[in-house]
Amino acid sequence: MSDFHVEQRAQVLAEALPYIQKFSGKTIVVKYGGNAMISQELRQAVISDIILLHLVGIRVAVVHGGGPEITDMLRRVGKQSHFVDGLRYTDLETMEIVQQVLCGKVNKDLVATLNGQGGRAVGLCGMDAGLFQAKQLDEKYGLVGEITQVDPGVVVDSLSNGYIPVVSTVAQGTDGHSSYNINADTAAAKLAVALGAEKLLLLTDVRGLLRDPKDEGTLIPSVRLSDVPSLVKDGVITGGMIPKVECCVEAVRSGVSNAVILDGRIPHSILIELLSDEGVGTMLS
Repeated sequence: MSDFHVEQRAQVLAEALPYIQKFSGKTIVVKYGGNAMISQELRQAVISDIILLHLVGIRVAVVHGGGPEITDMLRRVGKQSHFVDGLRYTDLETMEIVQQVLCGKVNKDLVATLNGQGGRAVGLCGMDAGLFQAKQLDEKYGLVGEITQVDPGVVVDSLSNGYIPVVSTVAQGTDGHSSYNINADTAAAKLAVALGAEKLLLLTDVRGLLRDPKDEGTLIPSVRLSDVPSLVKDGVITGGMIPKVECCVEAVRSGVSNAVILDGRIPHSILIELLSDEGVGTMLS
């Protein structure tokens, strides 16, 4: 390795120090989903990022989705996935599969991977200790819930005991149905608020917020809450980005210092965002 590369590497590590000091002891909520869960290389990078943050004293809580795995399991049992306004229509049979896949396979695979790489992860489901409580969002979506209450005690206990809590987004029903499917972005935002988190990171399959959706060079690195309505009006925030931005807005309004829509397709985007001067997504503050 040349002197230049050694120096460059030292520079990177030195640059990380003030950020490590800034975030040490603080809580970060990472919403993990999309491509970063499917691609082996990206998955590996996310896992090692989370462990590194944990080892330098940052309290990391992970909230995960599992859309592709649910679709795959439904296909195996011969059931067609059906979406209404971008949300999976969840009938009783689908809800059973959602619960099995999210609280079971996806959650435990993630916990096992984190532990296998030297982390100390513990798997939680939104129904554990009444973590997420919900009522039906709208009959047209079936058993999709809207979170009415978050009791973060079990996550706080895990963090305080040196664990990385990994949370699946199935909620306890409070209005007759036993459980509900919850949008993972929303659940992560609500958990970040309940934990008084410093930062919410939403890993997505896009570069961030783009002024021109067809041009990745038009990334908007930071947005103030007051800019959001005009960005929606001008068509900069459209489609699936609207609910993501709304989650971030709600989190920041409710006390989270900032929320970042992060490109999960970039290896180690979490570390670049948290521990360097770069930043690789769109921050709402």
